[in-house]
Amino acid sequence: MPDAVPGATWSVADAKARLSQLVDRAINEGPQVITRRGREVVVIVSAEEWHRKSSRTGSLAGFLAASPLRDSGLDTGRVDAPPRDAAL
Repeated sequence: MPDAVPGATWSVADAKARLSQLVDRAINEGPQVITRRGREVVVIVSAEEWHRKSSRTGSLAGFLAASPLRDSGLDTGRVDAPPRDAAL
């Protein structure tokens, strides 16, 4: 069984047997890793953390406009050349 530290690791069998405890630890202590045959396969996080990390702010256009490279003089023009042949 994992120790009481954030980022604890659980086997699939332990996670199934102690799902309620796993959920409580994800909420109170942070992400919990589930392993299968010794390999990390899943990370359980609280819904609050998921929403915080997966929400997007702004737009791509805003991000590019705020780039420090905007006024760098970098030439981003297109190359006027015919397409290359590709073997399929």
